[in-house]
Amino acid sequence: MHIPGLGEVHQDSDFGWYRSQPIALSLLNGQECEVFVAGYDEDVRPEDFHKAITNLLANGFEALRKVESHVFRYCQDMNSYWSPDDEEFVAVSSPDCVWEHIQFRRQPMVSRRAYGDKGVYVSLECNCDWEPEHGLQIVLEDGRDVVKVGPYDGHLTNRDAYADDNLEGVIYVAL
Repeated sequence: MHIPGLGEVHQDSDFGWYRSQPIALSLLNGQECEVFVAGYDEDVRPEDFHKAITNLLANGFEALRKVESHVFRYCQDMNSYWSPDDEEFVAVSSPDCVWEHIQFRRQPMVSRRAYGDKGVYVSLECNCDWEPEHGLQIVLEDGRDVVKVGPYDGHLTNRDAYADDNLEGVIYVAL
């Protein structure tokens, strides 16, 4: 199958997702990724996926830098459970240093939100030094702006994760 922006994609027989060939993403400083697309076949507005994919491919790392204070806060919140002498404690001196402790996984997932605006979002699953069990999830609305940062839970917004309308638009919920 051909998806605009991604070219020829292959379907995963177990999950039904589509997977692109490796593509270098400026968003991830040129790291090559296979972009996954879920729910595309049955969607009534595939053009929403095309737009999100176009935005994802055009987006640069500066989109992530805009929310580094939220990512840093997540790190600090996790560190609050440890003393600086504990091996679990990860010393990060400032928000701009947080990226040194993150490993982006190579499978951004493009999917439609089941609730709220029902828009198309891109979820990035990451490993991070301060939370090896749950990692880090960064979600971009329409492939453009980050709308969620925190431990990976698979939800596309904090409103959806906590079933709380007051959290619509909240990027990070303190732990």
